[in-house]
Amino acid sequence: MGDPSVALPGGADPAVRTRELRRAHAAFTRDGLVEAPVRAVIARSWRRCARARLSPECAPRVELAEAELRSYREEHPLARAMPLFRDLVGAFAADGAHLLAVCDERGSLLWVEGEPGTLRRAERLGFVPGARWAETAMGTNAPGTAVAVGEPVQVFGAEHFSRRVHPWTCAAAPVRDPRTGRVLGAVDITGGDGLAHPHSLAFVQAVARAAETQLTLLAPGPPAAGDSLTALGRDEALLVTGGRRIRLGRRHSEIMALLAHHPEGLSGEELAIALYEDESVSPVTLRAEMSRLRALLGPAAPLSRPYRAAGPLAADFTVLTRQLAAGAVSAALHHYPGPLLPASTAPGIVRLRRRIEDQARAAVIARADAGLLTDWVCSPWGADDPEAWRALAAALPPADRPAALARVRALDRELGARGDDARGDGARGDGAAAAPRRRGGRATYPQPARS
Repeated sequence: MGDPSVALPGGADPAVRTRELRRAHAAFTRDGLVEAPVRAVIARSWRRCARARLSPECAPRVELAEAELRSYREEHPLARAMPLFRDLVGAFAADGAHLLAVCDERGSLLWVEGEPGTLRRAERLGFVPGARWAETAMGTNAPGTAVAVGEPVQVFGAEHFSRRVHPWTCAAAPVRDPRTGRVLGAVDITGGDGLAHPHSLAFVQAVARAAETQLTLLAPGPPAAGDSLTALGRDEALLVTGGRRIRLGRRHSEIMALLAHHPEGLSGEELAIALYEDESVSPVTLRAEMSRLRALLGPAAPLSRPYRAAGPLAADFTVLTRQLAAGAVSAALHHYPGPLLPASTAPGIVRLRRRIEDQARAAVIARADAGLLTDWVCSPWGADDPEAWRALAAALPPADRPAALARVRALDRELGARGDDARGDGARGDGAAAAPRRRGGRATYPQPARS
């Protein structure tokens, strides 16, 4: 058996495989059925495209104008790896009439270089610097899917979700920050059927690993003094302090998030009100919790009278809100993995989580950018947001609007039915009361009881 990660296993006939894939693509886009010989990695990607309501006729859009693109590329971490990419891939691409492409972590193309004739064909396709080739925008394609799944991907012909890309074959591998493991983007080789060989995927993987090694050698020195807290999209926050990485329990996560949000400090009474749903909780309970936190953190533990962080504490959610306030919506949402401590029901966290979500959502809708809106509605926290779907429909060209409008109608019907259920007087005994509710199409969390 061939390697399931490669588009065309050794010995396969490209012409036969092309015909089979075109039939399979037509069956999926018509009936939603995945037929042989579609590989599992491609089938999963096609299903994600279907959930995102992508059309098989989708076309790329250039989202970064020349001046903005130039500035963005200069600051991007992968700029330091471009000389290596050109050294390793440039001659290979030129000899085979292929292209070297590098995208960022959102699937936006930063560099596209190679044989002039192939470049002209790619320009007609919209495979150009500044264009968005994320999977959520252009469907299954090697660079966009590689950053979506964080794994190397090879895509052959009709495995691409967009029909206009069927004449092309591509192989891409993600490049990660060697210190944090975060995906920085992907390096891609794009061209004709000659790239369908398994060696193409192995080659681009080796290039990505070489780039990570070079980034390690070029990495700056240790970060400036100060602790950092990561709490977005996590039920248990991660605290980095004094070179240690500490996964906090849920209550300690809530305490540190609240103190990061209030650098001026909180009195014992203020912190207790923000933490506990039951306002009658004894002050002894909070003091015991703080004692356990001090034992865990040592010198980095919060100070008292008032309770406050021991030193500068940078939190991911405060960085996010500053970026949103400054209008840097794309930069902010690049690194938004989800709501603040989503499982927490602490009143102060619930209020802060809603404020952050409302700020992010309002910024995305106000920007009216189809790419940002697509990312939002394809996320777990935005999938059931009819207002965001309406904004996406308005931002799309008329030919691409029907799927988004259909989703709006379905959500309106669903939310109307929920409203009818809520007006009923029958109590439910199936645990539904503890589940998140919806407000304006967004998840809201159970409100703490108030006496």
